[in-house]
Amino acid sequence: MALIVFQHEPHEPPAVLGKVLQAHGCKLRTIKLFAGEVVPPDLDDVDGLLILGGAANVDEADQYAWLKPELAYIKQAHGAGLPIVGICLGAQLIAAALGGKVAPMPKPEVGWKNVKLAFPGTTDPVLAGIPWDSTQFHLHGQEVTSLPPEGVPLAGSTMARLQAYRVGLTTYAFQYHFEWDASHIATMARDGLVAKAGDKPDTIIDLCKSYLPAYRRLGDRLCENIATLLFAIDRR
Repeated sequence: MALIVFQHEPHEPPAVLGKVLQAHGCKLRTIKLFAGEVVPPDLDDVDGLLILGGAANVDEADQYAWLKPELAYIKQAHGAGLPIVGICLGAQLIAAALGGKVAPMPKPEVGWKNVKLAFPGTTDPVLAGIPWDSTQFHLHGQEVTSLPPEGVPLAGSTMARLQAYRVGLTTYAFQYHFEWDASHIATMARDGLVAKAGDKPDTIIDLCKSYLPAYRRLGDRLCENIATLLFAIDRR
């Protein structure tokens, strides 16, 4: 299965999810938008789409030349029925592309925070094995405030009620980061949003000792579900 990966920042690769997808036979074509690479002109030889995080906001097309073409590409891929997964900024881009709304938060949500499944999330096969209440890693100052048509809420937190959702049957969006390992978290804990939220990088990193084992176990489960249910090579 050939997947397009939209990478918006050099320090935000597909991480663990990318490794799991490759282990399941997926071929990843990473488009490094931060380095000036361009959105593909069409969906030829594309079987799915993975949209990663980044510092941009969905309304900053004047600052990011790739933003409008990426939104159009997401809409086209969804309309063609291709499986799509968006993480953090990726989740916001899916909402913006498909008719939802994204807005700034009163305060950024960063670090280790609880996420609770909405009722549809408790029965969704992609979230199979994920407990109703889990601790996930967050790093965002904007949130999806309104779902696109056909959007189904899957999970939320006290700060952002739409932490995960799907649109249709094969487009999934996650506001939280389930794909990072300890090294990614150590890097991203020093992001400017952390200070803006009033948190300290060293505190977030120290909490890895308590949270990382369960976080990574659940993240691995979600990565496997995505690989086997959404991006299975026999879907092509």
